[in-house]
Amino acid sequence: MSVNDSDNTSIFLRERLPAITRTLQESADQIDWQGEFPHENFALLQQHGLLSRALPISAGGFGANLTESRAIIAAIAQGEPSTALIVIMQYLNSRRLGEDSDWPESVRLRVAQSVRDQGALINALRVEPELGTPARGGLPKTIARREPDGWRLSGEKIYATGSVGLSWFLVWASSDDADPLVGSYLVPASATGIRIEPEWDHLGMRATCSHRVVFDEVWIPAENAVNVSRWSEPRAGLNDEETVWMAVLLGSLYDAIAHAARDWFITFLQQRIPANLGAPLASLPRFQEIVGRVETLLFTSQTLLDFATSGLVASAQAPKIKQVVIENAIRSVQLMVESIGNHALTRSNPLERHLRNVLCGRIHTPQDDVIFTAAGKTALSFNRSHK
Repeated sequence: MSVNDSDNTSIFLRERLPAITRTLQESADQIDWQGEFPHENFALLQQHGLLSRALPISAGGFGANLTESRAIIAAIAQGEPSTALIVIMQYLNSRRLGEDSDWPESVRLRVAQSVRDQGALINALRVEPELGTPARGGLPKTIARREPDGWRLSGEKIYATGSVGLSWFLVWASSDDADPLVGSYLVPASATGIRIEPEWDHLGMRATCSHRVVFDEVWIPAENAVNVSRWSEPRAGLNDEETVWMAVLLGSLYDAIAHAARDWFITFLQQRIPANLGAPLASLPRFQEIVGRVETLLFTSQTLLDFATSGLVASAQAPKIKQVVIENAIRSVQLMVESIGNHALTRSNPLERHLRNVLCGRIHTPQDDVIFTAAGKTALSFNRSHK
């Protein structure tokens, strides 16, 4: 990115993102209440070119770096976090559509063009009802059966973030070979045989519409096996860069929810004047201390995210940052809720919604037990080798 490009990016972020945040905030409560896909939000983001922002320049996109992508996700999340989570998945998957992609060229260009021109959304569908998340291991039960002219895909995926709004499904499946081809099979959402079961009814992040998607003998061309390998071969996970991007963007989302909660909380403390006090709650040392605790937690998170965004954190350490930032966000919102009681749990106040949304941060892969176990094994192995 040239100096001029960097300057233009800074102007874009400074001028457009605050207004986008405010617009998204206007309908956030209604979107949460209805739990429906936020189509108008994505029309707005497409209007501003944000849905193809992370698409590589070689694929016709803007080629946004991690600094810019983080700022965009934070701005969207402060407005409406379900929208932000879907955009994170859009960025992580569309970044793989550059000239260095392993995808067949015709497929890569077709998907990239749809992202660029129509704001088509793409996400990976991996979790299954019986197996759970593939991060825990195991062979998918979703089967791609060979045919002379392509594949027939059958199976079910749950927690499919964005489901009804997606144009492309990257379905984690297994071929019917003796040594199956396992990986991502690209399925257009318009294909015949796809059924979406509207079962997502969660505590928070309700507008992600992470419903169950059922594939019943869905045909796709042979070249749509875009990223598969033999089950008997060693399987690579996310590369180092992808690991850092995932940690930073997910952390930024939930950190932004905590910032939105903090902004409302401070305004509440400044405006709430109990009759027996005759002064705003903000004047009390008790609330000043709580705000100070929140500020310290959020400062810690921002510092960690800054380090990771600047390339100062090894990819092996990135999951720890995600864990700490999300826990800091949760603890921050909990402190606010605990301090003002019923006001915080009233649906007419957004703090209740922020609490429900921020709690969802704990479910993202890798989960805490995996992060801590890996860190513990590394530390124990290091100590043994130095005795």
